[in-house]
Amino acid sequence: MTDSPAAHPPADAAPAIQTSGLTKRFGAQTAVDAVDLTVPRGAVYGFLGPNGSGKTTTIRMLLGLLRATGGEASVLGSPMPRSLDTVLPRVGALVEGPAFSPFLTGAQNLHRFDAAARHSDARTRKARVAAALERVGLEHAARKKAHAYSLGMKQRLGLANALLMPRDLLVLDEPTNGLDPQGTREVRSLIRSFAADGTTVFVSSHLLAEIEQLCTHVGVMNGGRLVAQGTLDEFRRAGEPARVRIRTPDLETARDVLAGMGVGVTAQAASADRELITGVLPAALPPEELVAALVTAGARVRGFEVVGESLEQRFVELTGEGFDVVA
Repeated sequence: MTDSPAAHPPADAAPAIQTSGLTKRFGAQTAVDAVDLTVPRGAVYGFLGPNGSGKTTTIRMLLGLLRATGGEASVLGSPMPRSLDTVLPRVGALVEGPAFSPFLTGAQNLHRFDAAARHSDARTRKARVAAALERVGLEHAARKKAHAYSLGMKQRLGLANALLMPRDLLVLDEPTNGLDPQGTREVRSLIRSFAADGTTVFVSSHLLAEIEQLCTHVGVMNGGRLVAQGTLDEFRRAGEPARVRIRTPDLETARDVLAGMGVGVTAQAASADRELITGVLPAALPPEELVAALVTAGARVRGFEVVGESLEQRFVELTGEGFDVVA
């Protein structure tokens, strides 16, 4: 994880999203099976899962687009779907890609969507549309017809639509789907900026590398069940233990320090690299304490790296699916 996306919410704040036993059946098929989600306020929550795992069905129930067969759900502290009228104005959503009238301009499309929203204020519409377009970097294309927009511009226009009113929660389904690297970076930067403002972001994606760079929390769906969730660090620690790679010319000293601190040495002084020693890092040992102990003992540390399990490895362990899965 490369960024700290959001300020900490109040300790007593209800989760932005919470479900208990949330279930959806279509006839004899159970699409979502007793899911217990917890999305903390201020989090960027990555919602992962292979094809048919139940992610989109879960999102549709949270937004009141599908009625659950069983269980309970709350969004922003209010029960759903009973509180749709009061909750949805505080939720921005981009689900299954943006759909715009191709022969209207970007600004005209946003005016049209805002006019259809029950709680929007016509008196502030023009200013809010302009502010949303500026926020996503489309002010220069406000008068361009939507059919001339690139896919990345359309995704950003969809995000602008979600931002026409102040939002406490953004629900984004595959926001970088089909984008080139530049478009992906732009959307990623926008999501970080939303989170930095204190907005909770719930993002469904199959791009594991993107989730790993972007999210503070992760949940994994498989076969309709939530098979794991937690902070990104907790998620990694639940898999294989982290390893340390230390580069030092003082190998004997380093080996003694590592042994004394419970670090199991796994490799040392290969013929191609006579200054490298690696070991398994105990979960309770902060890496900075290990570095301090090495320096105190007189070991000259020329390099130090903690190598944890990747999100992709954990995903494969939990679902049996490879990296290139379909949402």
